[in-house]
Amino acid sequence: MWYFRGQPSNARLDEARDRLVSGATNVEHAARTRLDELGLTPDNIKAELKRTGRVIRKKSEALGQSIANATADARITADIKGKMLADPDLSALSISVNTTGGCVTLAGTTSSVANISKAMVLAYDTEGVTQVISTLSVK
Repeated sequence: MWYFRGQPSNARLDEARDRLVSGATNVEHAARTRLDELGLTPDNIKAELKRTGRVIRKKSEALGQSIANATADARITADIKGKMLADPDLSALSISVNTTGGCVTLAGTTSSVANISKAMVLAYDTEGVTQVISTLSVK
């Protein structure tokens, strides 16, 4: 967006800016919708942490399936850690990821409740994951 500020008016640049803004709005809406679908809003996470001390989401279509292959579990863990490294809001060093049979456990600390949601969605949307358990806390 900084590129478009202070530039002389140009129809192609104006169109590109409008598409960029529209795309960003669509991505934000999709992310918020996904968080709502999974019940991973800050209020839901706070309530669940207070009630049980952890946050769990299961994929219903994968309940009967389990990944027994240790290589697959290592790949899942590596994929999630890679996604966390790419996200500036999440510290891959502060979040431990453990995968057993497709069940991912997240432990450690984040800077906000919203980042707990973000970490859970990153893990949940990783191929091969059947369940996500979080004991993440806000520091």
